[in-house]
Amino acid sequence: MADLEYTVRDGIATILLNRPRVKNAFTFPMIESWAQALRAAAADDDVRVVVVTGAGDAFCAGIDLDAFAAEATGPLAVKSLLADRIHQVARAVEDLDKPLVAAVNGTAVGAGMDMALMCDVRLLASSARMSEGYIRIGLVPGDGGCYYLPRIVGMGKALELMWTGDFVDAEEARRLGIANHVYDDDRFAEEVQAFASRLAAQPPITLRMIKRAAYQSAGTDARTALDLISSHMAVVHSTQDAAEAMAAFRERRTPVFGGR
Repeated sequence: MADLEYTVRDGIATILLNRPRVKNAFTFPMIESWAQALRAAAADDDVRVVVVTGAGDAFCAGIDLDAFAAEATGPLAVKSLLADRIHQVARAVEDLDKPLVAAVNGTAVGAGMDMALMCDVRLLASSARMSEGYIRIGLVPGDGGCYYLPRIVGMGKALELMWTGDFVDAEEARRLGIANHVYDDDRFAEEVQAFASRLAAQPPITLRMIKRAAYQSAGTDARTALDLISSHMAVVHSTQDAAEAMAAFRERRTPVFGGR
């Protein structure tokens, strides 16, 4: 079996990190496959939602330290390893305007936590634990933690978590806003599927427009954001899916969306 598996079913693309023997620590070939999977999902009209999860009892333990050490031969090499290779995933995430869900089924440490933070929504199993962890091995958060975490929990708490490397359990993650939902371990896969299916059943153009507007509005002023959303509304209002949604609402039936 591959170290990273990509499948599509019922509108849901699943990226499975599949090295359970090492807590799904990722290698450089996995990073290539991960970025390719995200790009494939972005280009596939049959994909409406993307879920990232791990095999076994972990989400991701970050980069495989042996693989990193083998190629980290100096400052320029380290810079290149991150900017040109590991950060491929973050850039592919930035280009994905479809919902991206992190299904954190277990431990997420270091870059593993960062990979979850860069997703739109995080669903945690009750046994999941998360830690930035880099400082424990003398490093700075290398995969976006300094960018994503303060935007979710605020600067003070983010710095505390990055300075200490402390673990956050699932309930604390929910309290801090890191986790959208926490589910019992024995129902986790079922609940993730139900959540993703609920998103996949929504009008796909509208889902994408909402995501674009939300992220773009976060970095601009109110007038620009309002002008942007007026344009998005004009486009969405003209779609067949919008007409179908309105008709289904009036007729009290379940709508069927075609992405048009």
